[in-house]
Order: sequence, then structure tokens, then C-alpha cells
Amino acid sequence: MVPLTQARRIVVKVGSALLVDAESARINRAWLETLVEDLLRLRGRGQRVILVSSGAIALGRRRLGLKHGTLRLEESQAAAAVGQIRLAHAYKELLESNDVTVAQVLLTLEDSERRRRYLNARATLESLLELGALPVINENDTVATAEIRYGDNDRLAARVAQMTGADCLVLLSDVAGLYSADPNRDPSARLVHEGRSLLPAGVTGTRGRFDRGDTVSVLAADGVEIARGIIAYSDGDAARIMGRKSSEIAELLGFRGRDEMIHRDDLVLLRPHGTGGAAVPAPQPAP
Repeated sequence: MVPLTQARRIVVKVGSALLVDAESARINRAWLETLVEDLLRLRGRGQRVILVSSGAIALGRRRLGLKHGTLRLEESQAAAAVGQIRLAHAYKELLESNDVTVAQVLLTLEDSERRRRYLNARATLESLLELGALPVINENDTVATAEIRYGDNDRLAARVAQMTGADCLVLLSDVAGLYSADPNRDPSARLVHEGRSLLPAGVTGTRGRFDRGDTVSVLAADGVEIARGIIAYSDGDAARIMGRKSSEIAELLGFRGRDEMIHRDDLVLLRPHGTGGAAVPAPQPAP
């Protein structure tokens, strides 16, 4: 990922807590207008923007008289059906008043895991961007079952960023960052701090086959997965430079690659742990 000002293609994700007023269960109009101003500013710089928006269920549940608390799957789907049309109308009204064409795209997890659906979704998004439209994406809660749901729009936004080759992913939320558990449900949840890269000197072994740019798991000495990231070297090159200083890479490989095995911008910590580990292949999330 590159800095926001240098990105040519940006995915912006908006959480329900920011978009929907908790008291009235209506769209927070003032906040949404500010968001639209920011999106227009990005487009004015020539940057292409995709918006991933939560809020459909939150907008629809009170309209249907559904009580607070956890909803059954069919209740969530009904609320999404009612709320989605309100959400889409709000984006259409504000953006098209500024001569920006809005497109609604609803996705399920299968759409990013089945090759034909993945390619079709990607082609549609590419066409929309080429034609100057601003895609607004949400999970298709109305038809998605528990087995084929993303579960949260942070994950959906990450898939969309990968699918469209975005340079930058921006997550707008009222949560401070990545936690060890849901902080709204677990008072013992701890904020996980994403501050160091994985250097060759910190790698003690490798397993399996992987190429530069693949997503791999990082394991601690006890075999517990502590992180995932995008590896900068193939398995063969990684094996040659593991345990060595970054300054030795050129001599060992015959070329100068990145100083980091996995740069911190491409690394997600799954749980706190000490240093050291082994890079092993992890399944790619999309074809």
C-alpha cells in the first residue's frame, strides 16, 4: 500500500457506528456530507475511489420494529433489505448532486472465492471505474447465509482492495485498531500494535512452496500462527537469506531485494508473541 496522496486507486470502508446515529437509527447526515466532500476531493485529484459501506441492517432494523440485541439470520436479512434501499438513496442523493454517478454493488463471500464470480465482479468494478462511476459496495446480506458471509465489512473491504488492485485501503471506524477480540463484547480485549517488519535475521525456517508476493503465515517457535503477510521473496531465496543480516542479501542472492522479508505495511499480527518464527504458505483468499 502507498500513502493516500500518492494512491491512484483507493478503497474506503465506512462503519455503521459512524454512518448511523445510535439514538435515532437514522443516517448521520452531517457526517455523511463530510465524507462525501472528502470523496469528491479525492476524485478531484484524479484518484479513483471505491466505497464499502456498512449500515443497511442498522438502518432497517428499527424500521421493522426489531429489538436491540443479536438478530436471527432471517431478521438480519430482512433488516438489510429495508435498510439497503435507504442507504443507496442517501449516497445517490449526495453524490449525484455533485455530478458523480453512483453504482450499487452487492457481494457475498462466494463472489470473491469462486473464480468465475470473482472475475465477473472484478470486470464490473473495472468498467464502472473506467466510466467514471463511484461504486458503493455492501455485503449482500439479503441472500448470504451464515456459511457464505464475510462477517464484517472490514474483511469485505480488504477483498475488494485485493480484487481491484487498490493502492490504498482506508478503514473508517470508531474502533482504535486491531484487537485480540471484539472490544464491544470482551472487556479483556487488547489492542494489537502493527509496528515492526519481519527481517531475514528474525526467520528461523521455512516450509512449503511460495513465490514473491504470496500471502504466507508467520509461525512462532511453538508452531502457533502469530501473523500473516505478503512475502517479498520466494521460498528458495527466503531459505538462503533467513537468519542473515539485510546487508548480506545482495551477496547471498546476487541481487539486492527488499531489506524486509515481510514489510510491516504488508503484515497483520494475529496475536502478540515474542520474536522469531518461520514463514510458511497460507491459502490465497482469492483466485
